[in-house]
Amino acid sequence: MSGGTRLRHVEHSMGTVFSFDIRMAAADSPRVRAGLAAAVAGLHRVDEIFSTYREDSQISRLARHEITLDDCVTEVAEVFRLCEEAERESDGWFTARYAGGLDPTGVVKGWAVECAVRMLASSGADAVCLNGGGDIQLHGGPWRVGVSDPLHPGELVTVIEADDGLAVATSGPAERGCHILDPHTRRPPADGIASMTVVCPGLTEADARATAAYAMGDRARGWLEDLAGTEAFAVLADGSTWQTSGFARHCAHLPA
Repeated sequence: MSGGTRLRHVEHSMGTVFSFDIRMAAADSPRVRAGLAAAVAGLHRVDEIFSTYREDSQISRLARHEITLDDCVTEVAEVFRLCEEAERESDGWFTARYAGGLDPTGVVKGWAVECAVRMLASSGADAVCLNGGGDIQLHGGPWRVGVSDPLHPGELVTVIEADDGLAVATSGPAERGCHILDPHTRRPPADGIASMTVVCPGLTEADARATAAYAMGDRARGWLEDLAGTEAFAVLADGSTWQTSGFARHCAHLPA
């Protein structure tokens, strides 16, 4: 960008790392830097409200029945609504219901990243890439996002291009072990999916859909094909891959 500038920032919050890459016109730099400060503060506020590891978070206090939903900040009800929508859309393959309680952390990070990117866009940033623990929300462009090969650490399985904003979320056991369970059996998914990458406009939906699709296993392909504005790329445990019919248009290249 002629006469532009680039701002990078790394922030630790929610038990993970958030990496900001921001492009802007030089004249907009003070306003965008203020937007970055607000976005970072927003991430920490979300952690304070939603962390299940904080005894004093509203989610922890809600789980202990010390407060009611009406006592919580409005964001809590918003996130619960998003969880309910994801559960309905996936016919229960995504769920925030565990051991009789509610744990909305499956959508919190994606939602928080989306909010942060909107703050930066409204502050005048021309393009934003925000990577939250491997899940990415893009604004503007162009951007190129590499998707890690779950079977060959350090290698990429594909590269996604975006010219006008996109979200990329990947679910699987490669980074954190098998932390996604089949909600019907409470066991790891039986089908051999090594990773599931979902591409759609917003990270809240991309993250929830990647989680549900990974849990679904072989059933996921047809479900994802039917979701408007959503594409996916799966790597199976045997090294084979499949992709939805429109995924190729997002790719800079596919492996031979």
